[in-house]
Amino acid sequence: MTATLRKAYGYQDDAMNLPVANVDDALRFYERVLGFRTLTRHEAPHRSAVLGRDEVRIGLVENGGDSSQDGCAFHVDDLDALLSEFRMNGLRKDPSDVGTEQREDGRWRVFYVIAPDGLCYWFGERESS
Repeated sequence: MTATLRKAYGYQDDAMNLPVANVDDALRFYERVLGFRTLTRHEAPHRSAVLGRDEVRIGLVENGGDSSQDGCAFHVDDLDALLSEFRMNGLRKDPSDVGTEQREDGRWRVFYVIAPDGLCYWFGERESS
């Protein structure tokens, strides 16, 4: 079974305006490692790209924002398969990097990825009750 990204939530409430220093440089990681594909590119008002994978869309934009203060949370339907896919694509992360977190809506199995552009991503699968 392959993993599916079901929902994306931007840490600053906007998954469509994630700040990066250089869209072209960032795209290589998102496409090769995280399995996104570029859907659209724009030059104005800022250089940007909309990426898609499964049921989610995110936007990378050269808007001068601080990437170290932003990112997204992704709800996933098979966390282990997703981690395996990312590792096959070159991500250096061990299965031991998967943890659990208690949130308002239940317990989640999770792992984090810091992209080369500095954005932080939370990938989580709700534990069965």
